[in-house]
Amino acid sequence: MTRSLKSRVVTLGAVLAFGTLAAYACQSGNTSGVGAGDMVGAAEAVYVAPGEYDEFYAFMSGGFSGNLTVMGLPSGRLLRTVPVFSQFPENGWGYAEETKAMLETSHGFIPWDDAHHPELSMTNGVPDGRWIFINGNNTPRVARVDLNSFETTEILEIPNSAGNHGSPFITPNSDYLVASTRFSVPIPNRDMSIEEYKGNFKGTLSFVRANEPGNMGVAFQILMPGYNYDLAHAGKGPSDGWMFFTSYNSEEEHTLLEINASRRDKDFVAAVNYRRAEECIASGAGETTPARYAHNYMNEHHIAVSDMLEEVLVIEPATCSDMVYFLPTPKSPHGVDVDPTGQYIVAGGKLATVIPVHSFEKMIAAIQAEDFESVVDGIPVLTYESVIAGEVANAGLGPLHTEFDGRGYAYTTAFISSEIVKWELGTWQVVDRIPVYYSVGHLMIPGGDSQQPWGKYLVALNKITKDRYLPTGPELAHSAQLIDISGDQMRLLLDFPTQGEPHYAQGIAAELLMDDQVRFYSLEENEHPWVARSEGETRVVRDGNEVHVAMTSIRSHFTPDNIEGVRVGDEVYFHVTNLEQDWDVPHGLAMMGAENAELLIMPGQTRTLKWVPDAPGVYPFYCTDFCSALHQEMQGYVRVSSPNAGVPIRWGTGGDWNTN
Repeated sequence: MTRSLKSRVVTLGAVLAFGTLAAYACQSGNTSGVGAGDMVGAAEAVYVAPGEYDEFYAFMSGGFSGNLTVMGLPSGRLLRTVPVFSQFPENGWGYAEETKAMLETSHGFIPWDDAHHPELSMTNGVPDGRWIFINGNNTPRVARVDLNSFETTEILEIPNSAGNHGSPFITPNSDYLVASTRFSVPIPNRDMSIEEYKGNFKGTLSFVRANEPGNMGVAFQILMPGYNYDLAHAGKGPSDGWMFFTSYNSEEEHTLLEINASRRDKDFVAAVNYRRAEECIASGAGETTPARYAHNYMNEHHIAVSDMLEEVLVIEPATCSDMVYFLPTPKSPHGVDVDPTGQYIVAGGKLATVIPVHSFEKMIAAIQAEDFESVVDGIPVLTYESVIAGEVANAGLGPLHTEFDGRGYAYTTAFISSEIVKWELGTWQVVDRIPVYYSVGHLMIPGGDSQQPWGKYLVALNKITKDRYLPTGPELAHSAQLIDISGDQMRLLLDFPTQGEPHYAQGIAAELLMDDQVRFYSLEENEHPWVARSEGETRVVRDGNEVHVAMTSIRSHFTPDNIEGVRVGDEVYFHVTNLEQDWDVPHGLAMMGAENAELLIMPGQTRTLKWVPDAPGVYPFYCTDFCSALHQEMQGYVRVSSPNAGVPIRWGTGGDWNTN
């Protein structure tokens, strides 16, 4: 597209978008203080012409959907849903036999979780586009998504944990990701009166090896006092080797926490020197203890494997000096964020009137001077005045999370006053603020938690929608808002709905990912046990009450498309290989009466659907994914007979029958 034509298309799109915005504003009276000229400019800024690409990928937490959504920025278009912890009928994730094992845990098959915090892999403190990790909060898990295929390839359960909220925040070279317990529990977990909480319940900070695909594992856990551990971020630059965790409920209460866990003026940021932990472990500190947890991964044949692990190394701060320190932090802190220079640690106290900014340099000096207020369970508590770099006043009500633009400014969400506040590092002065709608939680600047942010856009992840979209009954979509931060003042560009509850998000320049995408899988490299690399390799095999159908799909038929000899009660496994070797030509398979979802098979891939027929008859199957003008003709039949009918196994395509 020529620049002049593109300019006319953009202008036309902006005019149309402005007309829509203006009409809505006139109807609802809700212009948010935005003038007509501003709306035209905003429409132009987010318009991505047909056939053009977005500048950034945005990876959005799916919250209680259990999955990860991929949006384009600045358009706000939904590009993909990546299934992670929840079964996903659109492509058979968690239903296909090859993927079921990814959802195994020590509690059995768990096909759902509460996914909160996506986190991109990094090299030298900068997102590198290899993987993105995300946590399961409910049944504690962390997952790896391969960004060449946008598929979940590994899930690790976290032992000795309850409420895996503060995860999976990554170290600057992806050596570790962390997972901290939101809920302290007895460790090892056992029958105990809840009223015995104080002093008996414990939290854990888990350091998970992350840099080798397929080999995620808990390197060690740090046993902590029985607080609630909320969020984390790694140090960088001078603070590399440290991880910072927020904690609240230092009162160690177990009921009515909104009252009882809000009594103290300050809780803590836990500063963990994980390099020191490595030294202590190498010197023999720590204890290997029993713990049962699952490690699930996709093997080289694209088949999920679930291994159950039986032990974990636990270390206590009292046995490793200089490993953990507490930084007093007002009040009930939620987010903790480290600026691009690695010098400042910013906490968001949900009930605080200021944003406290800790200085890493001052923290080290206070440690060396042993400037401690007290010691808790072997953990020195540093003096607040000795470690604080400054406090940001007038920062809105309910500050939660902060990210950075790389130009010396920080941006913090204020949940109660529903706004984004921009302030300057070093002076701690608020320089701008913008309202958002409504009850903003996290925010995301692409690369905004790294050493080199792309400081162009900010996404506000809002908890409540109210009147921002057409009403849809009592349940409304949650909301995200795109804000331009490239100038001195923030400018609202776009509202767009999200799937599930938005928690955190990550963004990365599209150019770092788009040229490395898997387009299809090589048939020659397909080593699935039931692969059929050509129609001549298709077969139907009975093994007791199991029937295995090695089937192929290609535009526009299955081979075989007629099968007889199946009996009521047989376990029938359709192993379908997609013979296509062309990008974006998947095939589907749905079977009448199957108690699961369809299959969606990528080019060159083999996927398996299990079906147990419960009555004699002739049952159709068909392709669910449109592939050609004759897509409707892509179907077949299975004849099911009673167990004593004596009908032999035979199969065919085009009228020719094969038998064993």
